[in-house]
Amino acid sequence: MCDSTRSPVKSAARETLDSLPEDTTWDEVMYRLYVRQKIEAGLADAEAGNLISTDEVRRRLGRSHAS
Repeated sequence: MCDSTRSPVKSAARETLDSLPEDTTWDEVMYRLYVRQKIEAGLADAEAGNLISTDEVRRRLGRSHAS
C-alpha cells in the first residue's frame, strides 16, 4: 500500500513510531500513541468549536476564582 492510500491514523502511528529511539519500550510506544491520539482529538474538538471557557471549567469544578 502506498502512502497516498494509507489511512491518516496509520500514517500518524508510523510517524510516531519512527520518531522513537531504537531501544524504546512497549510502554513508551503505547504512551506516545495515546498522547498523540488525545492531542489530535482535542485539536479536532477545538476546530469544531467544542470548547468551554475557563470560567465554566471553574464553575463545574466548584471553584469561583483562581487559587
